Amino acid sequence: MINNPVNTLLKNSVWIALLSTLTACQVFQDTPSASAVLQSKSGSNLNGSVNFSQSGMKVLVTGTFSGLKPNAEHGIHIHEKGDCSSLDAMSAGGHFNPANSKHGNVQSASHHAGDMPNIMSDANGNANYKATLSNFSLVGDQAIIGRAVVVHRDPDDYQSQPAGNSGPRIGCGLIR
Repeated sequence: MINNPVNTLLKNSVWIALLSTLTACQVFQDTPSASAVLQSKSGSNLNGSVNFSQSGMKVLVTGTFSGLKPNAEHGIHIHEKGDCSSLDAMSAGGHFNPANSKHGNVQSASHHAGDMPNIMSDANGNANYKATLSNFSLVGDQAIIGRAVVVHRDPDDYQSQPAGNSGPRIGCGLIR
């Protein structure tokens, strides 16, 4: 069989395409992700879900919510325990805070690992949420899988200690 440069180029192109496809599949397969379905708590009508997707050192957090107070901000945090069994979600413990930092805004130097920007609801009490955070992870020492995400009735003021004066816990979901 004669080695034709066109055939060789074609074979090499096929191999490169195949390897690229396999590499891309491996990248997507290794991208950590998790989600939480919220249970209403403290007599609320909250429904929602939160998704987490890690890329490098950052975690994209997205969520959809209904049953919130209309045109209002609501605190949202990662809590230390993956336990939403109590009616008021107090079973989820305090904010996830492995470094024993003071509570604060994620844009400040000092804040809990579980601190997140507030949710803003629309006139119908619905909200779409999106934040890219680097204060926690889905793997390693700062991992949040197995912990709880909690939504509060009131906005986080980012100053009051230890938890931002966000009021009752109106939703709780186990991060899996």
